[in-house]
Amino acid sequence: MKQKRKGSGGRFLTGLLGGAVGGLLIVGGFYLANGSTLAPSSSSNNSSSTSEPAKVSNVKVDVDSDITSAVEKVQGAVVSVINLQAQQQSSNNPWGDMFGQQQEDSSAENTDDSNLVEASEGSGVIYNKDGDSAYVVTNNHVVEGSDGLEVVMSDGTKVKGELMGTDAVTDLAVIKISSENVDEVATFGDSSALKVGEPAIAIGSPLGSQYANSVTSGIISSVNRPISDSTSGVNISAIQTDAAINPGNSGGPLVNIAGQVIGINSSKIASTSTESSDISVEGMGFAIPSNDVVKIIDQLQKDGKVTRPALGINMVDLSSVTSQQQEQILGVPSSVKSGVVITNVMNATPAEKAGLKQYDVITKVDGEEVTSATDLQSILYGKNVGDTITITYYRGDKESTAKVDLTIDSSALQQNQNNNQ
Repeated sequence: MKQKRKGSGGRFLTGLLGGAVGGLLIVGGFYLANGSTLAPSSSSNNSSSTSEPAKVSNVKVDVDSDITSAVEKVQGAVVSVINLQAQQQSSNNPWGDMFGQQQEDSSAENTDDSNLVEASEGSGVIYNKDGDSAYVVTNNHVVEGSDGLEVVMSDGTKVKGELMGTDAVTDLAVIKISSENVDEVATFGDSSALKVGEPAIAIGSPLGSQYANSVTSGIISSVNRPISDSTSGVNISAIQTDAAINPGNSGGPLVNIAGQVIGINSSKIASTSTESSDISVEGMGFAIPSNDVVKIIDQLQKDGKVTRPALGINMVDLSSVTSQQQEQILGVPSSVKSGVVITNVMNATPAEKAGLKQYDVITKVDGEEVTSATDLQSILYGKNVGDTITITYYRGDKESTAKVDLTIDSSALQQNQNNNQ
């Protein structure tokens, strides 16, 4: 029995040894078949010495888009506008103040272009090339207070600018430059056809010409947005956009996807105050619609000023009047939700001659709805002295119309008021 067990154990060891040797042969064959050996590879410990350097792929992405095409069409016409002002220097004569010599020296210096220094920068766009001259539209507040102007072309060339005229009401100005370096001229699109949500592109020099020809994009957020600033006198019906607009972008173009100028960037709301705190605001920029721009710059280029007809009234928006006041003082039907309330009619003006009175509520001009004072002014500014308009208004609960002959302009009306005062 013991021998049997012994013989059995020997056969077991012999079989185990044979199996192990076979297994090694199989594993060895696997490594040989794959070009390897059982020994550790020396290359695995020195992989960094054989790695290839980084390379730029030859695959190119097609980045052409509607926006890049639009920018290419107008970017060459976008310029920077530098407002130059006389540097105030004191006289070297210590007795100058006493005898008035310093003031005379300063006055003489103001006429010398070499004494002009950069006071501020903005943007502009070349819209017309006529012979030896070209014309740039920008904002009035960009050139305001200037003693000289310098225009920086898209290629960096600097040329002298001549101020042709300004309009504080719409915040527009026209500058004349030499056409020698002008290769591209922008075209205007129809701002009345704009749709909320369509793409909008702003081009200009945020923070100055150091960042000239910067491009930002967004959408049209709103059209016909009333913007009124009693301090500056600006009163426009603006395009609202969320394309980034920063100081220095003023006067630059707002462009549609076809590369047409649909507005001139003018302002933004960066913050607003409440009773409890200041609120930061993002994406609220405003541009003067191109249709309004064209009317104004044509007059500025030709006459250096804008002549506007005047009605001769003071007014407030109906929306700012309480429902109790509407009922007790105005007496207009409850169905009348918007319009302009006449608070005063000036003597010997078109409004008085047409029979308009205090507390009349104007709702239409030539069949076009009037919802605010800005609407009324925009319509009126589209007319000429000598035109006749039809005003629809409510006096109490009765709707009536009046023919108004626009016989005087706003500057003459202002002069009459000053004389009366």
